[in-house]
Amino acid sequence: MSSVRTAPVPAAAASPLPGRGSLTPTQRRLGRDWRLAALFLAPTAVLVGGLVLVPIARSVFTSTTERHGPDSVFVGLDNYIALAGDEQFRTGVENSFVFTAYAEVFKVVLGLAAALLLHHRRRGRAVLAGLLLLPWVVPTVVTAFSWRSLLDPIFGSVNALLTESGIGPLLAGAHLVDSWPAGWLSDPSLAMPSVILVNVWKGVPFFTVTFLAGLKAIPADLYEAATIDGASSLRRFVHVTLPGLRHVITVTVTLSSIWTFNNFDLIWLLTQGGPGDATAPYVLVAYSKAILQLQYGAGAAVTLVMLPVIGGLVFVLVRSMRRDAGAAPRRPAGKLRKARPWVIAGAVALLLLWASPQIFWKAAVVLGGILLIALAVGRVVSALPTRGHRRASSLVSNLGSGVALAGLLAFGLGPLYWIAVTAFKSEDQIVMHYSDLWPTPWTLQQFTDLFANQPFGRWYVNTIVVSLASTTVALVCAALAGYALARLRFRGAQGFTVTVLLTYVMPGALLFIPLYQLLIGVRLTDSLWSLVLTYPTFTLPFATWLLTGYFSSIPVELEEAALVDGCSRIQAFRRVMLPLAKPGLLAVALFTLTNAWNEFLFAFVFITKDEYKTLPVGMQSMIAGDVVPQGQLAAASLLVSIPVVLMYAFGQRFLTDGLTAGAVKG
Repeated sequence: MSSVRTAPVPAAAASPLPGRGSLTPTQRRLGRDWRLAALFLAPTAVLVGGLVLVPIARSVFTSTTERHGPDSVFVGLDNYIALAGDEQFRTGVENSFVFTAYAEVFKVVLGLAAALLLHHRRRGRAVLAGLLLLPWVVPTVVTAFSWRSLLDPIFGSVNALLTESGIGPLLAGAHLVDSWPAGWLSDPSLAMPSVILVNVWKGVPFFTVTFLAGLKAIPADLYEAATIDGASSLRRFVHVTLPGLRHVITVTVTLSSIWTFNNFDLIWLLTQGGPGDATAPYVLVAYSKAILQLQYGAGAAVTLVMLPVIGGLVFVLVRSMRRDAGAAPRRPAGKLRKARPWVIAGAVALLLLWASPQIFWKAAVVLGGILLIALAVGRVVSALPTRGHRRASSLVSNLGSGVALAGLLAFGLGPLYWIAVTAFKSEDQIVMHYSDLWPTPWTLQQFTDLFANQPFGRWYVNTIVVSLASTTVALVCAALAGYALARLRFRGAQGFTVTVLLTYVMPGALLFIPLYQLLIGVRLTDSLWSLVLTYPTFTLPFATWLLTGYFSSIPVELEEAALVDGCSRIQAFRRVMLPLAKPGLLAVALFTLTNAWNEFLFAFVFITKDEYKTLPVGMQSMIAGDVVPQGQLAAASLLVSIPVVLMYAFGQRFLTDGLTAGAVKG
């Protein structure tokens, strides 16, 4: 989970060092601490520059070339011009837009609903929040295989449960599905809504946590004043809650949109872009051209032509973060600024109606149903006290929130429960489709078959080695760079921080093609070193960003006391700052470790040999055409998820401390 607020670059501590008059000319020009800053920032600068900035620059050059046999020929803008008439590319861009827009709408609605329900709950909030967070914690490969099993038209439980309850035929009668039983991932009209549903399931916990933090920051006296003025619960929500969450919503949606728009692993694991090109995103088009067809120039052009879209989202993200951190004063909201969100929403709705009319009205029906139920319950709860029925109002409110929370928990935990019980079923139980909800008898057959038929143990060891190595690299480099950016005075500190933030939000879709070329050039493909070397591209920027804020939160006086006692800067960093930053370091270690544990795109592109595959790629390779070993995949998913869940469970306290100090400083 990543924080949605950023720490501004703090002024360096006023330490007992020589004043400005005693500085050398070089120190006046480059900053008092430029030598130490250069030493501390060098590892991060080398990794970020060599693995992010240089590859992107190389990708720009590659996009102007075309491969003719073993040679690359300069073709100028021909690759970009060819995209204008490329039907596959247009379909990929359209699919990415549709996938992102619908997913973000439902994540906002469901995440806000879950946050409100938890915010008003006094007992069991932490436990419920932890349970709702599980879908976000489990690896993406587990998410994909659990939903792929549930949505299977023959062996999955979704069709069976909907048929037995009568909901399935009702959906067909309302034309929400074309026929029953439904082929959720094989029907071109249902594949995209199904993929969107899985992404929403995966992303709602992140929205819930960030919105819950935003709700806690809204002053209670605003609600009290609105209640005294006679405002209903709906008016309090519209005029107090939504304005109070405006910047949190903006940052969260923008950050999530960047991730979703560039999603590859979830879609590939669910549908591989099919049926046909019904769910293929633009990243899959780039992968097909560059990796499968070996046309690096065409593939690079596909990713770079999307750079303005990503750049626009990054601009909104950085601007919102700076405003949230107090870097810019808030201007009064005029009529145009108030109308801007509605204009943007209307434009997006029209684009969705044009791009996906079949999905649009189905989504409108589902979303409208959710909102109507919420409004009806809210109106009843607000009306009863005015008629002297306060106890009835409280009963309806508690009943409504209980039912809603139960529904959210069932939605969030249902697929995980399915994976857990399927892992302990016999092959006959899975094939014959009996004892779905409770294995009879429980058996370890799937686990023994998994280790007997697949090199699962080797994949596990590979994943542990790569995750620990890349986490160590990211943690050491981020600790040095974070301290330098938080405490040292040198020219270019703010520019370096902005560069780190930009590389953090840059998607892997922009990097995998030039990095693949780089690894081929140094002959590091099909080796664990290729992953250890490239994983810091997405772990190091976030780690540096978070630790910069955390080091800034440590009182300056503690470091000054160490300097007065004769410690050098390096000794103060090692003996004072690092021990005090332990919660932040543990939070960073937890995030980088789980991100490396779950990573799919780089491992999928860079590794082809079984002996070097990591768990996500190895599990994907277990599927051979239409043959899906559901029981073995369930057992593998359980074994992959347990370490991550345990790490978050035991590291929750350090996680909270690290994020709170690292994200809210300033």
